[in-house]
Amino acid sequence: MVKFSNSLVGFLNLLILLLSIPILAGGIWLSHRGSTDCEKFLQKPVIALGVFLLLVSLAGLVGACCRQSCLLWVYLLVMFVLIVLLFCFTIFAFVVTNKGVGQVVSGRGYKEYKLGDYSNWLQKRVNNNNNWRKIKSCLQDGKVCQSLQQKNETYSQFISTNLSPIQSGCCKPPSDCNFSYQSETVWIKPATSNSTDPDCDTWSNNQDSLCYDCMSCKAGVLANIKSDWKKVAVVNIVFLIFLIIVYSIGCCAFRNNRRDNSYPGWK
Repeated sequence: MVKFSNSLVGFLNLLILLLSIPILAGGIWLSHRGSTDCEKFLQKPVIALGVFLLLVSLAGLVGACCRQSCLLWVYLLVMFVLIVLLFCFTIFAFVVTNKGVGQVVSGRGYKEYKLGDYSNWLQKRVNNNNNWRKIKSCLQDGKVCQSLQQKNETYSQFISTNLSPIQSGCCKPPSDCNFSYQSETVWIKPATSNSTDPDCDTWSNNQDSLCYDCMSCKAGVLANIKSDWKKVAVVNIVFLIFLIIVYSIGCCAFRNNRRDNSYPGWK
């Protein structure tokens, strides 16, 4: 009679196996149909995740249901490494996102963001030209600034709007530049400016450029990453608890396999 722990490990890994199929299919679809840098950037991680889940779930499923102790041992080893890595990543995510807050601007409904307020590790990631080219491609494909322009607001309406960090950093020049408002994404540079912010010179009314290469845009992206990573870290804690439970059940199944293989008369 198949032990309960073996059956439960087999059932859980069957669910993971079924989950890996659409993930892997999505990655393959992106590799053939992806036309932008943003889509191409996503395809490799998605395919890698799909293959990883497929192989690990197969090892766990066969190891538990077919009493293959070697496969189950490999499965448990991978699970243990995954638990350690996930725990380390969760701690790392809290550490690198500890710094950085939006700066309140007087008379504005939105905040503005400075790159220097964030951790050095995050700054290095967005200052890497290859990384930023891919991120900028995603921002342009997402039409974040185009959706803002469609509101067609007056200046007083615009400055009272609660903009997202990316909209604040990438779709308009910093308030210190003292540009004249024409529309949400069109601003006129003054003849003379006392601002020392380099983003003032980087700004362009070209709708494909805007402030995508500004330090404020990179800071806005980091503000968004910080918020997302904190949410991911909380989810990771829940997922860690789930993995530890599955790992414990897997250890029971492994013990059952070894005992039954040592005493075949018990089967």
